[in-house]
Amino acid sequence: METLPNLRIEFEQEYATTKNFFDVYPEGKNDYAPHEKSMKMMPLATHIAEIFGWPEFIMKTEKLDFAAGDYQPTFLQTKAELQQKLEEDYKKTKATLDSISEDDLNGTWSMNMGDQVLADFTKYSAMRHALNQITHHRAQLGVYYRLNDIALPGSYGPSADHESF
Repeated sequence: METLPNLRIEFEQEYATTKNFFDVYPEGKNDYAPHEKSMKMMPLATHIAEIFGWPEFIMKTEKLDFAAGDYQPTFLQTKAELQQKLEEDYKKTKATLDSISEDDLNGTWSMNMGDQVLADFTKYSAMRHALNQITHHRAQLGVYYRLNDIALPGSYGPSADHESF
């Protein structure tokens, strides 16, 4: 079975769900966090949008080295900027997934802190990790929304606020 067509579908589905979440992002709540150890709402949402750009980076590199400064977080201020970031990064991923072959997914990729390997993946498993991260962090964002009485879009089915698919 080829995995690339499935990755394309999964990223498209996660994009559509995330777009619905960002469409109801609350202006004026960027600094909200449910706990002092929690990320603030806008950095969390921005991180979700950024993850949609990971497949392009994964396919163009062999590793992400935090110590070398390979990752520089994006700082957004408005819902419109958040939505634009999601669109831009999803388009990069779509183009990347449309231009690679199944064999390209067999390459290796790692996350490092200098010489320390934090995670070691195949390019395929790095993309699956990205999909898992999108799901994980979007669920966190859903908790933030719920705590602020913001109606939740459905994710993998209806939500308590939206009963239809």
